Amino acid sequence: MKSMSPTGNDKSFSAVSARCRPPRRRLTALLVPALALSLALALPACKKHGPGDAQAASPSASAKGDKKAADAVPVEVAKATRRGISASYTGTAALDAPDEAQVIAKTSGIVLQLLTEEGQHVRKGQVLVKLDSERQRLQVQQAQAQVDKLQANYDRSQKMVAARLVSAADNDQIKYDLANARAALEMARLELSYTDVAAPIAGVVAQRSIKVGNFVQINSPIIRIIDDSKLQATLNVPERELSRLRAGQPVAMEVDALPGKAFAGVVDHIAPMIDAGSGTFRVVCRFDGAGVLQPGMFSRIRIDYDRKADALVVPRVALLDDGDAPAVFAVRSGKAVRVPVSVGYTDGQWAEIRAGLAVGDAVVTAGKAALRDGSVVSVIAGGGADASAAASPAADTTAN
Repeated sequence: MKSMSPTGNDKSFSAVSARCRPPRRRLTALLVPALALSLALALPACKKHGPGDAQAASPSASAKGDKKAADAVPVEVAKATRRGISASYTGTAALDAPDEAQVIAKTSGIVLQLLTEEGQHVRKGQVLVKLDSERQRLQVQQAQAQVDKLQANYDRSQKMVAARLVSAADNDQIKYDLANARAALEMARLELSYTDVAAPIAGVVAQRSIKVGNFVQINSPIIRIIDDSKLQATLNVPERELSRLRAGQPVAMEVDALPGKAFAGVVDHIAPMIDAGSGTFRVVCRFDGAGVLQPGMFSRIRIDYDRKADALVVPRVALLDDGDAPAVFAVRSGKAVRVPVSVGYTDGQWAEIRAGLAVGDAVVTAGKAALRDGSVVSVIAGGGADASAAASPAADTTAN
C-alpha cells in the first residue's frame, strides 16, 4: 500500500483551520464591551453590600425625618407658675361730683361785674357776681327812716305813759309798729346783700350762663359750681355679686382720658335695695380728685373682693373655649395633649388652675387652632429654655 505524504495532509488541515478561526483583533473587539457591561452591572451590587451601607441609607432616613418635622405644628408655649391672683368685679361708669351747687340769683338786677370765670376754683362765700344794687340801697334808706321815726315816737310815748298822758294801748301800738319797721329794714338789707352773688360751696366753676350787662331775673340759675376734690362713680352691679361686695373695699380705677395712670378709691356705700326691673344694685365708689380727675370722665373700675397669694396660674389665652369644660393643650414628649382643667379666679391676663396641671407644665398659648389631641408640635417661642426642653423629645420622635 502506498502511504500518503504527511506534508500534503498538514497543509490541507492548516488551511481549513485558518478559515474556521476568526482573527485576533476581531475577538478582542467583541470581548471588551461585554466585559465593561458586566463590570457596570456588578458595581452597584458591590456598593450595596460594601462597608458604606449606612452612608448610602442615611439620605433616605434624613428625608423621612424632614417630612415628619415639616408636619409638626409650630406653637408658642408658657409655663404654669405660682403667683398672687385676685378675684374682682369690673365695670364702667362716668365720674360725677357728689357735691354740686347751682348758683341762683336771689334778686333781680343788671350784671355789673363778673368776678370769676369757668375753670376757676372758688371758696365758699366768695363773691362771684355783682348786680346793680341802687334800688335795694334806696329801700334800705327808706326802711331806716321809718325805723328812726317810730323809734322817736316810741321814746316820747314812754315818757308820756309815765306822766299818764298816753294810754298803755297807744304806747303798745307804737312799740309794735317799731318792731315791724325794724323787720322791714332787715328785709331791705337782706335784699341788698343779694346783689353780691356768693359761692354756696367751695369748688370749681363748671358753667357760667351770664355776661356783664345782662338783666338777671330772680331765681334764675347763673353759675354752676362742682366740688372736684371728691368724685364718685356709680356701678349697677348684678344681684349675684351682692354677697361679695361691701363698703370699705379697695377700688382701682383707670380713665380713658389719662392712659397709663391708676387711681385708688374705696367703696363708699351700697344701695340697700335691688332694682326689680334690672336685677341690679347700686355701688358707689369714692375717689380723690387728685387735681386731675374731672366729672364726666369715662372710668374703668375694678373692685377686688378676694386674693390668693400663691396660686397656680397660666396665661388666660392658653384656655380653650370649650364652654363648661375648660381645657388646655399641654406639650408633653413633643406632642400636644389636651388636658381638662379646673379654673378658679381670672385676673387680667392670668387664670388660676385648681386641678389638671403642675408647676412647670408647658401649655400652648399660640397656635391652638391647628392642634388636635396628639398633634406633633414644634415650639418656636414663648417658653425660653424650658420650652426648648419640652420640644427636644419631639426631635427624637421625629428622627425615629
